[in-house]
Amino acid sequence: MTLDTISTGLFFIAAALYTASTVGYALYLFMQKDKMQHVAFALISAGFIIHAMAILLVTIKMGALPIHNLKETLSIAALALSGMFLLLKAKFNLKILGIFAAPLVTLMMIAMVALPKAPVAGVSFLKGFWLVSHIVLIFSGEAALALACGAGILYILQENAIKAKKRGFFFKRLPSLDLLDSTSYTCVVTGFAMLTAGLITGLVYAKAIWGSFWNWDPKEIWSAVTWLVYAALLHGRLTAGWQGRRSAIMTIIGFAVLVFTFLGVNFLIGGHHRVFTM
Repeated sequence: MTLDTISTGLFFIAAALYTASTVGYALYLFMQKDKMQHVAFALISAGFIIHAMAILLVTIKMGALPIHNLKETLSIAALALSGMFLLLKAKFNLKILGIFAAPLVTLMMIAMVALPKAPVAGVSFLKGFWLVSHIVLIFSGEAALALACGAGILYILQENAIKAKKRGFFFKRLPSLDLLDSTSYTCVVTGFAMLTAGLITGLVYAKAIWGSFWNWDPKEIWSAVTWLVYAALLHGRLTAGWQGRRSAIMTIIGFAVLVFTFLGVNFLIGGHHRVFTM
């Protein structure tokens, strides 16, 4: 049995576990049984471990991180999101956030599995300390910002339920506004710090490969736009008291810009980074 066969099997198992976790979190949302949440969390944890093993095997075989095309990029993004969710769950014990994280991870993994396996050309510059640092920091930061968006969405749902003065579906199932807001803020701070470090390592890597720190590549421009959106959010929170609903809306807007930067730029515009997602 080859490494390719083993890793492919592990990817399918991870996707199945993530899917089962999504079902578990949906049942937890409706039934509010702690047992359902424990099972769903165990499933996404197992999915993360098996997923990480699969990527490790591919990395060993290729001698570089698998980040050459859209299929591989989605896999790395899904692993980063599931891992960040596990860390966040350990810190805040925010059980219900799995209803956002698990489906998003599952969606990316299903897309990854469904995409045809494209031949990977030997691209020599997709190696090295600065590239690995850039990828790990960027994807981890984006995962934290995705979870900030999830907490923001839950905040708006809970706030609307409270304003309606009815103990409806979401009021009984979602945590307090303070917990959701503090969780979102922590995710934004963590994600912004990692994004900043990731952009810096990317600039150093660009200098080494293309001879200059900044090349006006579309992905570079939109990464800067994304960074400015989250910088504005943090500045607003620290100086103008942007909390609660306004902050939640900004996390959703920021995540929309981030998704466009992650996928839209490559499909619609192109540039140096096209090699990572096409």
